[in-house]
Amino acid sequence: MSQVNALSNSGIRVSFEFFPPKSDKMEENLWRSIERLAPMQPTFVSVTYGAGGSTRERTHHTISRILNETDLTPAAHLTCVDASREDVGEVVRQYRDTGVKHFVALRGDSQAGVGGKYVAREDGYRNAVELVAGLKSIDDFEISVAAYPEKHPESPDFATDIDLLKRKVDNGATRAITQFFFDNDIFERYVERVRKAGIYIPIVPGIAPIHDFTKIARFAGATGASIPDWLARRFDGLEEDEQTRSHVAAAICAEQVLDLTRRGISDFHFYTMNRADLVYSICHILGLRAAQAQREDKAEAAAAA
Repeated sequence: MSQVNALSNSGIRVSFEFFPPKSDKMEENLWRSIERLAPMQPTFVSVTYGAGGSTRERTHHTISRILNETDLTPAAHLTCVDASREDVGEVVRQYRDTGVKHFVALRGDSQAGVGGKYVAREDGYRNAVELVAGLKSIDDFEISVAAYPEKHPESPDFATDIDLLKRKVDNGATRAITQFFFDNDIFERYVERVRKAGIYIPIVPGIAPIHDFTKIARFAGATGASIPDWLARRFDGLEEDEQTRSHVAAAICAEQVLDLTRRGISDFHFYTMNRADLVYSICHILGLRAAQAQREDKAEAAAAA
């Protein structure tokens, strides 16, 4: 049996994260990405949510289109930023009325951006622990939360960070999705810490295909994720060679995901950046393209009948 067929029968599950478009052109690109990745049969697709009315409206519009125009299951991101508890409750009920049953509950970044000091509203939720409880008080939603293999940059230590995760779980979180990482040993050690703390919900690795090494390195620095020296060396000298850079990025991501499957991991959440090609390549390596091929074969057979 080939490796691809073996993987396709081993229960690999994927989910994808998208962000709401800011223009008509970006919306076209988003939907091309969604259409290309839909045949991978993701368990869900999440849509990010930022502070500010226009961004929230775009998120809601994107979620509504996914519900109305695809067979995909959407998960709506929700944050505590610049919103009262009453405001959040209203948004949640609107989503529920459109058919959303899954939320990704996050505190959210500071209004000043990643790395800035977060300030909660007096009438709002202070953190994701409280937000999860608020969601559960409205309905029995599926709730995903964030986890940090290298700890959240604002946490003083791992014990505090893992205690926050446990409190989210105690309040009703059903899944944790990690910040991206590039050293699988770090993820494995983190899961061991989490299990020792009595946390048994799925810990899904967040996977970030590297479209732009400079940008991902800068973002990693702000979020507390490390960049191994070997990873930087892989992209050394490729600043002006986009084609080779893309091949290298696909190889690196494939290596990481395949190594995680050998360690017993079967669920992966891809941060797509609304770009499908690298993610599609990894899914193909995982064997998920087989599902698409089967559907195409059935469609051709039905058309010929």
